[in-house]
Amino acid sequence: MLFRTANLPQLDQFDEIIDVRTPAEFTEDHIPGAINCPVLSNEERVVVGTLYKQVSPFEARKVGAALISRNIAAHLETRFRDHPKSWRPLVYCWRGGQRSGAMSIILAQVGWAAHKLEGGYKTYRRDVLEKLETLPQTLAYRVVCGPTGSGKSRLLAALTDSGHQVLDLETLAKHRGSVLGRLPGQPQPAQKWFDSALLQSLQKLDPSRPVFVEAESSKIGLVTLPPALTEAMHASPCLLAETPLATRVAGLLEDYRYYVENPEIFIEHLQPLYRFHGAKQLDHWSEMIRAGKFAEMVGELLTLHYDPSYFRATSKNYGNLENAQRVMLEDLSEEALRKIAKNL
Repeated sequence: MLFRTANLPQLDQFDEIIDVRTPAEFTEDHIPGAINCPVLSNEERVVVGTLYKQVSPFEARKVGAALISRNIAAHLETRFRDHPKSWRPLVYCWRGGQRSGAMSIILAQVGWAAHKLEGGYKTYRRDVLEKLETLPQTLAYRVVCGPTGSGKSRLLAALTDSGHQVLDLETLAKHRGSVLGRLPGQPQPAQKWFDSALLQSLQKLDPSRPVFVEAESSKIGLVTLPPALTEAMHASPCLLAETPLATRVAGLLEDYRYYVENPEIFIEHLQPLYRFHGAKQLDHWSEMIRAGKFAEMVGELLTLHYDPSYFRATSKNYGNLENAQRVMLEDLSEEALRKIAKNL
């Protein structure tokens, strides 16, 4: 029995989507919902690739076939062991070539209705990029603006709880979007995986309802937003969160408690600000941190660095900011924000 082929619009017709690429390739990006059953490990793929270049394609295929056979056998004895005859798997590799072909042939010979994805991951990636060029422009955004610490992320969470549509870019990027925005113990996703997760989120949104999204620059940490999304956000109506400085400082000290608990890491992560403020100012802030004067230091950081740079950027990029609906956020508690969210 030979395997059959399928294309991207047929993804939901299968019981399981199997990515047979290496764990490293899978980690960088994969079709959402796919499982990783590699037919070559990271190290084995390097061995085969080296043989292909330095010895001959024939020797590489011979060694590769033995490795792939052993790995597929291991999957049959473990991951696939209890699947019924009615199981319908879809298999893909980088471009729908030998790795997915080998797995598909064996699964089909067992008796399962195995299909191979035409064009493999490469086709999927191209489809993601094409959709990200057009889909963002079909949605009606309400851009939540406001200086650092004004409670924008908290307001988005309250809007979500109140049943509004929200696109939370910082959660997708695993980054708070500033020089201090790295999340402890949570590395940012690769650009390709961020694109896939973003597309998934966009596809779930209803174009007939507004989508609340926080104002962002074109990059959130190390990942870049698609130009179509930033252009649509820049042209959209804005909400402007107005929050007292003392409330902002208190909220930031709650949200960034790991810096309070790790002062030297706080100081280390401030170093990129050297080019803006120089050594004297950085030394001053470092002394305040080591002295435990966190509230005073954060207040200075906001007024001297974050606020001027934020308003320069938003005034330049968000043309509707002058006509923004102003939202007073004097209290950043969940209960207070939930009441405000219900009225937006």
